[in-house]
Amino acid sequence: MGETTATGRAPGRPRSERADRAILEATLDLLARESGVAGVSVEAVAARAGVGKTTIYRRWSGKEALIVDALAAAKAPLPELSGRSAREDLTEIARALTAERGRRHLRCFWNVVGSAEKYPELYARYQKDIIEPRRAIVRDVLRRGVETGELRADLDVEVAMSMLVGSLTPRRPREAVPDGYAEAVVEALLRGIGRPME
Repeated sequence: MGETTATGRAPGRPRSERADRAILEATLDLLARESGVAGVSVEAVAARAGVGKTTIYRRWSGKEALIVDALAAAKAPLPELSGRSAREDLTEIARALTAERGRRHLRCFWNVVGSAEKYPELYARYQKDIIEPRRAIVRDVLRRGVETGELRADLDVEVAMSMLVGSLTPRRPREAVPDGYAEAVVEALLRGIGRPME
């Protein structure tokens, strides 16, 4: 079997975007259920999406690749950052991350995180393909802030990144986000990591 992820496929019939969307939506619907990762199977996705199993296997190597691509498709890209200031860029990132907390999205997130011990390869791939690229963007903003003098010269970028992302990670599946929360998180963070006033 050739490459069968959403980023590449084996040669053959042209792919149907409608089928792709139906498959990814079906995967997310199943993943958001109480059974979570355990309830997702190629057979169940095929039945829900109204496609044959071979249609899925032509696109994805298996259940875990399918779940990761479905989760990636559900996330909106982070906004284009202006680069004018660390404060502005971090605020834009924080707003984007808090805006992602749709009910189904949170259920999928918690079901993957809660299944990390049982499905370590899936969780590792989720971290590598979806979470880490976003964290890299935050790291770049922080490093740029250090270089421009907006942030402390001795800043521990990893700690600061974890503080920001951790503050914006939902602790409960249905946790509401108060108005102004993203801005408050960035303001509190900058009080600690901003360059001290002389």
